[in-house]
Amino acid sequence: MPANILIVEDSPEICELLHFSLSRAGFNVNEVETGEQALGYLDNKMPDLLIVDWMLPGMSGVDLARRLRKDDLTAQIPILMLTARTDETDVLKSFDSGVDDYMSKPFSPRELIARIKALLRRSGAPEDDLLEDSGIRIDLTSHRVSIKGKTIKIGPTEYRLLELFMRNPDRVFERDQLLDRVWGRSSYIETRTVDVHILRLRKVLKPFGLEKTIQTVRSVGYRFTPIR
Repeated sequence: MPANILIVEDSPEICELLHFSLSRAGFNVNEVETGEQALGYLDNKMPDLLIVDWMLPGMSGVDLARRLRKDDLTAQIPILMLTARTDETDVLKSFDSGVDDYMSKPFSPRELIARIKALLRRSGAPEDDLLEDSGIRIDLTSHRVSIKGKTIKIGPTEYRLLELFMRNPDRVFERDQLLDRVWGRSSYIETRTVDVHILRLRKVLKPFGLEKTIQTVRSVGYRFTPIR
């Protein structure tokens, strides 16, 4: 699956240009018009990158960036600020809020795409359709998983867990964080459910000697530790 980009922009003309340029470059694109709508979107789905306008109705793009950086679940998502505000003080304020890059309007679509790709490389998000580590290969387009060259059967929840872990090697996820990222914040599921699906994922990995890549961090949660 190509990288998912969320556009937070209230101008229909800018949205249309962004959607056309990014889709043509191979990205999956979604759009919202306000910071509040962006937060609602992020309750259920995590994009690989956000493009945010500063001057939004209601919550500003700068305030949105601050909110995202304070939340463990969204703190690492790359944010590119795209705005008509070009004063040095505005640029500095934007970076102080936690954005990763800043472009002024009008903008060059080619330069924008180049900057997006650079941000994705820095964040570790895959630019192609594959995740590979420790002999595990996930085809993000077909949602197929193979281990050491053998295609395996895996449940949808275990697939989402494995994808999240492989996108974030060595990062410890608390159970509540896994519930939010895999099941969605609007789901009302007990944290014990996470343990059940972790056991199922380990069972899938065990025939290949990889069950220990999913490690329990006592009193905290779980992490994926690649074989080195």
